[in-house]
Order: sequence, then C-alpha cells, then structure tokens
Amino acid sequence: MSDIINSNDFSLIKSVVHELSRPDALKSVSHRQHHNVPLPSVEKLEEIVNDLRSVLFPGYFGISDLTPDNMEYYIGSTLDGVYRELADQIKFGFCFECDASSNMQCENCQLKAHRITSDFFRKLPELRRLLSLDVEAAYEGDPAARIAGETIFCYPSIRAMTNHRIAHELYKQEVPLIPRIISEMAHRETGIDIHPGAEIGEKFFMDHGTGIVIGETSVIGRNVRIYQGVTLGAKSFPLDEQGNPIKGIARHPIVKDNVTIYSGATVLGRITIGENAVIGGNVFISRDVNPNSTVTQSRSAIKESDNMDGAGI
Repeated sequence: MSDIINSNDFSLIKSVVHELSRPDALKSVSHRQHHNVPLPSVEKLEEIVNDLRSVLFPGYFGISDLTPDNMEYYIGSTLDGVYRELADQIKFGFCFECDASSNMQCENCQLKAHRITSDFFRKLPELRRLLSLDVEAAYEGDPAARIAGETIFCYPSIRAMTNHRIAHELYKQEVPLIPRIISEMAHRETGIDIHPGAEIGEKFFMDHGTGIVIGETSVIGRNVRIYQGVTLGAKSFPLDEQGNPIKGIARHPIVKDNVTIYSGATVLGRITIGENAVIGGNVFISRDVNPNSTVTQSRSAIKESDNMDGAGI
C-alpha cells in the first residue's frame, strides 16, 4: 500500500476540506471560543468527580491507607485542588453559553464561578449524608450484598447516584453544560441515564440499573426502589408558536415515598405514583396510580407442549 498521495487524491482532499469549511456547513456544528476561553474539559471533570468520590467515600477510592491521623490532611489537600479546578470548569461552562458579541466581562464569570464553587462545597457534608443513605438502601434492598462496602465499591446504583447528586447541586445553581457532562459520565459507565435536573429523595436504590432512564423534571420521593430498564419519561413535547419545544415545563412523573417499580416498566407524563405503590414489570402507565396500589400485566397463559420434554433454552 503506497504512502504517496497522488494528484487525484490531493485534489479530492482539497475539495472535501473546502466543503467542510464552508460557513453554511459549519453553522450548527462548529464552536468558536469566546473571549479566548477554552471549552470545559471532560478529562478534567472526570478527575474532579473521581477526587470528589474519594472524599465522599474515603478509603474506597483514591488512596487506601487512610487513618484518623491523616484523614483531614488527605481530604483537605484533595479538596484544595478540586476547588480550583471546578471553579475553572464552571467558568468555562458559562463562557460556552456566552454570546461572542456579549459585553460581559470574563472577570464577572470568574467571580460567579468561585461563588458557585463555594456554595457547592458547603453542600458536600449533605451530599455524603444522602449517599450514605443510598448505600444503606442498596445493602438493605439486595440480599446478594454481603456488606455495605460492597455496594460502594461495586454497585452501579451508587456510582450513578454519586455523579447525580454532584451534578444536581450544580444544576440547581444553573451551571451550564457541566452537570450534563457529569451525568453522561455515569451513563457511559453504568448504562443508567439520569438527567441532572431530576429530584431524588433519600434512600434511593436502582437494582441492577442497566437501561434506567429518569427524565429532567422527575420527582422521586424517599425509599424508592426501581429495577433495570425502567423509564420515567415524558409523553409529549408541547410546542410554541414557532413549532419549537417549550423548555422547562414539568413533564415527567412524580414518584412518592416507598414505591417499587419493577424491570421494564414505562411511566410517562406528569402523573403521580402514590405512596407504597408497586408497579409490575413491563407495564405501561400514563395515568395516576393511587397510594397502596399494585399494577401488573394480566396473567400470561402457560401451556405445556408434549414435544418439549427435555428441551433446554
């Protein structure tokens, strides 16, 4: 195979470069840096989340030889680096949405990013409390878990919820882009897709987890358990007069306390699943479910076949 580019190949490459560089072809797919500020870095955000994970669950992630004597030093040195990096990434997120013609000063974005980072740091003790309850729910909810630490170290539910609780705090502060990047990290790693806007209460557990989708305006109460393949989604997208989707409206389900939703169930629209309800596997629900109700499919007929003796699957 020749490494030499002949004249025909060169002409082809030149033609393609010209087509890909046309302003009209770049209009909706190209990003230009504003005020010489780079895009948020996925790699840096991964490092930040991993460092936060090691602070929220010390000894499980990060260095393992922690003792009461060096715990404060480790957490302090880790958070010192996280603060500066996170403030920078939040600033880059604001600049990502900034109009290139805007007169907004980057110094203002810097100050805003540091204020948000400080507010986020104040929430870290509460984030750990919530995650410790998620761990408790995972351990209590899965008889296969031998110790609580197994759920911290291995379970996709805890990994996804760590990312979500971090992303949700930043989402509430109206940080652009960064929360979605953090939630997509967990989606990629676990197959669990939780929008950072979703409100999730204490002691939440996703058993197995793969294929779970939880939409932006979902509200989930306390002590809720859902299984793989569950969707909490929207039925439709109202449009404005120009035919564009109306953003920010409540369109996903409200799931009250102590609800269990089994695998493959689809729950759509701004409906309410009442307290203590049980939603069976593979059901489709688009209406309210009363408290203490059980919703299942009709019983499937099972017929034994004479010629299936000894057959395997």
